Formats: sequence, C-alpha cells, structure tokens
Amino acid sequence: MENQIFVSKKERTFQHQDSLPPLPVPLLEESLEKYLDAVKPFLNEEELQRSTEIVKRFEKGIGKQLHQKLLERAKVRRNWLEEWWLITGYLEVRMPSMLNVNFGGPAPYLEHFWPPKEGTQLERTAIAVYHILQFWKLLRKEYLAVHRAGSVPLDMNQFRMLYNTCKIPGVTRDSLVNYFKTEAEGPSPSHLVVLCRGRAFVFDTLLDNQILTPPELLRQLTYIRECCNNEAEGPGVSALTAEDRTRWAKTREHLISLDPKNVAILEQIQSSLFILSLDDASPHATPDDYSEACLAALTGNPTVRWGDKSYNCLSYSNGTLGSNCDHSPYDAMVMVYLCYYVDQTLKLEEGKWKGSTAVRDLFLPNEMVFVLDQSILNDIENAKQQYYKQASDVQIASKAFTGFGKSLIKDRKLHPDIFVQLALQLSYYRFHGRPGSCYETATTRRFYHGRTETMRPCTVEAVEWCRAMLDPAASKMKRQQMMKIAFAKHHKLMTECQNGRGFDRHLLGLLLIAKEEGLPVPKIFSDHAFTKSGGGGNFVLSTSLVGYTTILGAVLPMVYNGYGFFYRIRDDRIVVACSAWKSCPETDAEELYKGLVQSFHEMINLMTTAQL
Repeated sequence: MENQIFVSKKERTFQHQDSLPPLPVPLLEESLEKYLDAVKPFLNEEELQRSTEIVKRFEKGIGKQLHQKLLERAKVRRNWLEEWWLITGYLEVRMPSMLNVNFGGPAPYLEHFWPPKEGTQLERTAIAVYHILQFWKLLRKEYLAVHRAGSVPLDMNQFRMLYNTCKIPGVTRDSLVNYFKTEAEGPSPSHLVVLCRGRAFVFDTLLDNQILTPPELLRQLTYIRECCNNEAEGPGVSALTAEDRTRWAKTREHLISLDPKNVAILEQIQSSLFILSLDDASPHATPDDYSEACLAALTGNPTVRWGDKSYNCLSYSNGTLGSNCDHSPYDAMVMVYLCYYVDQTLKLEEGKWKGSTAVRDLFLPNEMVFVLDQSILNDIENAKQQYYKQASDVQIASKAFTGFGKSLIKDRKLHPDIFVQLALQLSYYRFHGRPGSCYETATTRRFYHGRTETMRPCTVEAVEWCRAMLDPAASKMKRQQMMKIAFAKHHKLMTECQNGRGFDRHLLGLLLIAKEEGLPVPKIFSDHAFTKSGGGGNFVLSTSLVGYTTILGAVLPMVYNGYGFFYRIRDDRIVVACSAWKSCPETDAEELYKGLVQSFHEMINLMTTAQL
C-alpha cells in the first residue's frame, strides 16, 4: 500500500468485481490436518491422541456430510461465507459493540505539520474533513485505484461501506444499512452529522454540487462550536449506542414510538456520510508514544460518537485527530487507506489550505433535537455508567520501537511481518511461561467479497524456537536454524490463507451447516483442544499488521485474559498498539511490550552474529 497510486482514471474502482473468482471451499482432509497441527502446542500427548481420534471420526462421519452440504452452498453463492460471517461475527453479537467490537486509532498528522496545539481544532478539522470528502468523491466517480496483489486485482467492495453506512440494533440480531451510490448508480447522501457536547447538528457538504472548501467547512463548524460553548450540554443520545445490543434495540424502539421526529433524526444519522465528533478532550501524543491518543480513540466520550456508524472522525481540542469505526461493514484496511490518503495529501500541502478563502452563502447547520422522556434519559445515564466502568479498565501501550525497522529486517533476509509475529510469540512465552494462541488477520480479497481468514502464528515450529531462545544451553546456530524454520512455516500458512486454503473459516462453515440442519454440535467443536488453541473466538493474542504506512489502529482483546495487538512497520521503526484489561491479574500490556522490544533485539542480534 505504501507505493499505491490513489487515483486512476484508466479503470473504474469497482470494474473487476464481476470477474473476481468465488471464495473456494478447502479440502476437508487438508483443513483437518492443519487444525490438528495447530492444536499441538497446547496439548500433551494423551490429549493430542484423544483430539486426533475425535477429528478422524468427524472426517469419516458427520464431517463428510457437512462438507458436502457446504460444497452445495458454494455452488449457488460466489462467497459462501459472506452472509454467515457478517451475521455470526458481528450482527448476532449482543455485548456492547462500541468498546468490544469497534476498532479505532489516532491520526499520524502530529508527526509532521500538525503537532498538538490548543486553538487549532476547528481549522485543522475543516481541512481534514475536506480531504475526507475528496476521498468520498473519488469513490463516487470510481477514480480510486484498484488494489492489487502483484498484478491480481483485489475485491474493492468494502470501500462501498466506508461512507453512508450504519448498523441498526435488533433485539436478537442487528442489521446494516448502506446508502452509498456511485455517480453512475445515482444520487448519494451528502450530509454530515456533527456531535458536540451531547448535541447533534447536520449540514450538507455540497453546494451547487461542489464540496464545501475548508473555509466554508470552518464557518459551519465554528457556528456549531459557538452554539455548544454558549448553551447547555445536550442529553448525549449517542451514548445509547455504547449499550448492550438488545437493550439499545429496545430503547430505540421506545425512542421511535415517542415522536415521528425521532425517526427522521435517526434516518439522518444513519444515512449521513460519517460522524464528525468535536471532542473537548486533549489526548497527549508524540511520534514515539501514542498510548493516550489510542486510549482516547477506543474509550473516549460516548456522547459525541455514534458507535454504530461505519466511521466516526474524532477531532480533539488540541488539534489532533483519530477515528472510531464499527467493524461489521468493513475491515481496518479500508480506514487505513482513507487515513493514509489524508496523511499524504496533508504532507504535500504542508497542512495548510492554499485555495480560495471566499465563503459562499451557506445554510446554517441544523440542530437535531430528539423528543425524549424520563425513561430514555435514565437509559442514557445507565449506558454512560456501563460504558465508563468498562472503559476505565482498558490498558493501552502504543509506542514506537525506533531501534530499527523494515530496512534492517529485510537486510537480514527476514520478512518484517513474520519478524514481529515471532517476536510477539517469544515475548508472550517469556512473560506467561506458555505458548499464546494467536489470531493474525489474513486477507482473502483475491476472491469475490473476500474479507479475512484466521492465520495461526503459534505453530509447533514457533514454540520450539521460543523454547530454544529461552534455553541457555541452546547454541546460537541452533536458535538461528529453528527461527528460519519457524519463519518458513508462518510464510507457508499465511500464503495458504490468502489463497483461500485456511481452515478456521472452513470449520466455522461446517459448524453453521450443522446448526442450520438442526444437528447436534459435532464433538470436534466441544473438544477442549478447539477452545484452548483459540477456536470459537478464544485467541489470547488478537493481532493484525495494519500495514507498512503511517497509520495505526487498535482493538481490545478477544478474551479477558488476552491482548489486542495491532502494529505498523516503517523503514526505521515498528509502532505497536497493545491492549489488555487492567483488572486481569495475568496480563500487562506494558510488560508484553517490554518483552517485545527485548525479542526484537535478540532476534536481530541472532541473525547478525550467526552470519559472521
């Protein structure tokens, strides 16, 4: 992505969608073989033998039938997983999603022309919003360059979900609404919703079909800010989106029943381009330490962000920015790409607006005031209390390791992503004294509407290498050889996952077929090896390479005794965002990060000394 051309008029953004291959169904035998290999680090010999027997019975019995039905499903769907993944991975999840599902992160603009500075919030935000709207225009015109793996075009469908998209809470299952259209498809909503001090405002970002300039956007934002500074705070209805999904769905139904005006406001929010959050907080951040800014992006004020929107652009009092996004409509690389576009554009323009300062005659922003009763006000208060209680338990260590980066790692003939993953395995093993079940995001965008597959970095080979690194008797030569073997295994598994030959989504498909057919849950899924190795959403390390750009994001841990671990890799540094729960006595994000730095040095020294 680092060298991506953002704009291309030679081909349309979505023109390859119809020619992308369907998502394949892997061979059953191959998936089960990989699964057994993946559970080995977490089992003793007796447990492994028992799990092997369970897998063999599954393969010869019910598994074969379920696999056949999955193949039949794949004949009539170009992506047999898409609907299932959206529903089971996101829409049926009942826990509060603003904290537990959403991803977010700080913008890197402070590293060049926009260091934290009070009094700059509105001017900078106006410029940033202008560029975000230019990106929307690229998508509308289909001028955004198609992403590729080598020469192979990747699926671009997720970019349709970046703007004008919202999750709607349901009592048992949520739903997604998307109002975005390309210019060829027709008109697309162009209004922006701004949340500030518990109040909600809306204005159109187009005038005479032209995007408002930064001076014009500044005029609108200044009006909103002055209204909020001079008048009482609003009720903060958006805090309801931080609530348990079923509770929020029931509150929303009551809200709608109070007055038709509430329905219209909800529809304005749902169809809006995105949410702009004018926040009074001033999170500290430097190019070397993003911890406070990361924490603010994930756990900030719920009365100025709509947790169900696909994009909340966070604007802070000290002129720094960030984002918080619902994860259900798209994966992090979409937001990364937008933010990288804005970052590169700001660099080119030195963080300034160099165009006209003229402001056309604009309609003032309109305040949207919900009709509320005491029941709703109580629900808002309860939602805030529940949210802040959980948010106060979040620990984030987001720091830049500047000892070296991609350049030196590649100079040592090592893959930068695998380097970080193995360093994390070593850090976890050293700190916790055992292997750490690990999820790494693998993209399946080579296929129609492909999203992700689970790549499991905690391999037998990685664990054996960790043990050698912690064994004083192991020679440097042996450690180096074992590290190379672990690197090769990781690379093989990641390549297979990206080519539709992972096993986790396949197993999920078989489980869901069984449920749809009303069959008992096969024993392979109730076997403790399945959960212990991370299956069923139980990975203690939830990780993702955010890319080789300037953009970093973060998520919270998948399990209570686990970690969230996102990272970006540059030529001269590795920037990580590690999260944990403070109340968990087992975990500590700061300690894991310290161990990671130690692992980085040990690994690079190992290759240096072993090559002499």
